[in-house]
Amino acid sequence: MKKILLIVFIISTLQLTFSQESSVLKANNESAFGVGEWFKFKMSYSGFLKAGNATLTVKDSRINNKEVYHVVGKGWTTGMIKWFFKVKDRYESYFDKQTITPYRFIRNIDEGGHTKNLEIDFDQKANKAYVNDKKHKTKSVFDTKPNIQDMVSTFYYLRNNLDTSSLKVGDEVMIDMFFDGENYGFKLKYLGEETIKTDFGNIESLMFRPYVMAGRVFKEEESLTLWVTKDKNKVPLRIKADLAVGSLRADLEAFKGLKHPFRIVVDN
Repeated sequence: MKKILLIVFIISTLQLTFSQESSVLKANNESAFGVGEWFKFKMSYSGFLKAGNATLTVKDSRINNKEVYHVVGKGWTTGMIKWFFKVKDRYESYFDKQTITPYRFIRNIDEGGHTKNLEIDFDQKANKAYVNDKKHKTKSVFDTKPNIQDMVSTFYYLRNNLDTSSLKVGDEVMIDMFFDGENYGFKLKYLGEETIKTDFGNIESLMFRPYVMAGRVFKEEESLTLWVTKDKNKVPLRIKADLAVGSLRADLEAFKGLKHPFRIVVDN
């Protein structure tokens, strides 16, 4: 259960090298989100056992005298699971309102006693990441790729820049991400459209396959499936993951502050 919140944010781990010439990425002047947007997810383990909750909140803030979006992500275990494995995670990202590139990323987690407390400052011009490990009281500097993203900002970047109107089944989205002390290349594959049943009704959605590293946590590279709304919001509706032991599912439970209409399919 160590990866509860990480799986919610797997939408932002969208592999391999970012290319400005990608046919499915575009500059978009109309934002998919705004200040006040809030999501809550419920998670279940192996289809029946309640595992936890997670939230994503978009706030207004300033960093280095610049107006930025400040996104806070929280995750925690609930029910029976928290009695033998307690998770309390917090992720924060401060990113530019126009370019959606991050200036600061915070990861403060407690996963069954495994703790981390990192603050990362990005110099996007010099392509550097300054990592402050508050737990171990160490500071490090790393080279990064141009237009680097963190695991939270990536999700919002793609919501603004993914050209869903031109997507074809099999298309792959490529982007670079920095996590803790490493540069990661991640890939997202488009699987097609599906209307799924949710707590809010039947919703038209787009399906994606975020590629992950097979091994201790995930059964194989293609262990994840992601559904997002087929509208201007691109709201994450559902994530399914086949784990090395069991499976995990995250479903959107509540939301508010959407910038665009949320469409529900009405049966005739």
